[in-house]
Amino acid sequence: MTLRIYGDSRSGNCLKVSWTAQYLDIPYEWVDVDVMSGATRTPEFLGMNPAGQVPTVILEDGRPLAQSNAIILHLAEGSRLIPADAYDRAKMFEWLFWEQYSHEPTIAVVRFQVAFLGKSRSEIEPRLIERGEAALARMEEALAASPFLIGETLTLADVSLVAYTRVAHEGGFDLANYPALKAWVARVEEAVGIT
Repeated sequence: MTLRIYGDSRSGNCLKVSWTAQYLDIPYEWVDVDVMSGATRTPEFLGMNPAGQVPTVILEDGRPLAQSNAIILHLAEGSRLIPADAYDRAKMFEWLFWEQYSHEPTIAVVRFQVAFLGKSRSEIEPRLIERGEAALARMEEALAASPFLIGETLTLADVSLVAYTRVAHEGGFDLANYPALKAWVARVEEAVGIT
């Protein structure tokens, strides 16, 4: 059985799963799930993932797995995307946890409201935009010191965080204000093969 990824191609969380599989040459089948139509609330989908969220994968042995960062960690186990050094690996986890707690809930949410719900930035909760800018500034600071989030080498931290950072402009965030971050997006896209 081939890895099956259930995802919505508009979702950075879903795309990072497919990018990780592609980068590691893991064959997979993509099953497009339109979250806007309620497709994740059907009995069939809830049977795979009771949380009703994408991405959800069905592994080669038939077991389901959800949550984007858990999935990419599973796919990349033992690969060059996970640092061998214990401290560097812990720093990668630090960025992965931060991505889901401080980055995605701001950058992705503002992008969704602007690009998919048609709201203007003036209709968005100002604190959400402030927190998004703070997240980008945090990344800018880190990337001014090294080409990737964990030094000189691409890791899952980069794959995870590039997913919504690269489309932050769709929420009105201007990456021109963050030159090191903007250069990093291009580096990660090239390294991973994102077009």
